[in-house]
Amino acid sequence: MRISPGIILCCFAAMAQAEPAKIEGVRIWAAPDSTRVVFDVSAPVEHELSLISNPYRAVIDIKDAGLVSQLKQPTAADKFLQAVRSGRHQDDLRVVLDLKKISQAKSFQLKPNRRYGHRLVVDLFSKEAKETTRRSDPEPEAPTQKLRDVVIAIDAGHGGEDPGAQGPGGTYEKHVVLAIAKKVAAMLNKQPGMKAVLIRDGDYYLRLRKRINKARQHKADLFVSIHADSFRDPRVKGSSVFVLSRRGASSEHARWLAERENASDLIGGVSLDDKDEVLASVLLDLSLTASLEASIDVAERVLQDMKKVGKLHKKKVESAAFAVLKSPDIPSILIETAYISNPEEERKLLSQSHQHKIARAISNGLRDYFARHAPEGTLLAERVMHEHLISRGDTLSTIAEQYRVSLNTLREINGLKGDRIRTGQKLTIPLSGG
Repeated sequence: MRISPGIILCCFAAMAQAEPAKIEGVRIWAAPDSTRVVFDVSAPVEHELSLISNPYRAVIDIKDAGLVSQLKQPTAADKFLQAVRSGRHQDDLRVVLDLKKISQAKSFQLKPNRRYGHRLVVDLFSKEAKETTRRSDPEPEAPTQKLRDVVIAIDAGHGGEDPGAQGPGGTYEKHVVLAIAKKVAAMLNKQPGMKAVLIRDGDYYLRLRKRINKARQHKADLFVSIHADSFRDPRVKGSSVFVLSRRGASSEHARWLAERENASDLIGGVSLDDKDEVLASVLLDLSLTASLEASIDVAERVLQDMKKVGKLHKKKVESAAFAVLKSPDIPSILIETAYISNPEEERKLLSQSHQHKIARAISNGLRDYFARHAPEGTLLAERVMHEHLISRGDTLSTIAEQYRVSLNTLREINGLKGDRIRTGQKLTIPLSGG
């Protein structure tokens, strides 16, 4: 009897389908308002997620699956997850997530990408947190409001499931940019009238849109995204500062970087239940003009200070369609501190002293910008409000002495490269001195 090749192929296909899926690893990422549990699976799986009380737990039944590695356990600081355990439920694998409190849960699967294979993702979060993220409209201000601080949102790129770029020595971008972001925030918080908020303060994943929403919840006056990307040529080095482009990237290199950064949501995993947010972000692009003009001004100021730290990749502010910069009501910039793919710059990024220099340059640039462009109703706007009209015989040193301000402060606030001034010129004077 002759067997048809087609029948043989069908048999092999049936055997392949019958082979149990393997759970090859588990990763847990704990954020302040959620916990993500990621199962690395050998193939797409059928699963069922259910929540049970007394005690609180999430149960995931994975059909025809087997566990090939030990289950990772959460840290004590995890706000949602107490423990992870597994067992058999008929022919299925049952994974139980013991919870610390009543929680919401959702699950979805992700296809392989350039970093990971198939994944089953379970997100744990509180009902209150979900409602908060949906309510992004700012609350109305009270009729009588005291002077406030300038608020700057410092966003360390990547995190958790999305490590970002990796240097030749194995350094992850997510770690070094968080270290720099924390230093920038600490420096800004020492400045009277300025307040920095960290969008990501630990090793966990945040969607790009959620980063913007968190900045909006803090009523930020500026959004600063900090990165240390890579390039296919390890010789490429230097710092860059970017703003959003509404038409096209300023260079092929800028376009390439934006495509890599925008892929973060694919790496970290975004479910398909938020298409309305994507549509909303496209519509909101129409109102970006005003914040984009401010973004360019602050970017140019930061770039000048970054030049003092080391080589610039580009001497001008660049533009590209970075999704994380698409906030219509908050001026936003993205800083590439260095190229982690360059061995020399990777070593520098690991240096505490170099991280400090980068952070100092960023914080100085932001401070100098807001010294001249403080929003109305802020302490800085009240402190920097005096203008001096230069008369014949005035010198920068005599003006500094008159107002008890340092020469260096006058130069920085007014964008002067030297001490040359001209009759009729106006100088901004910080009333707090300096």
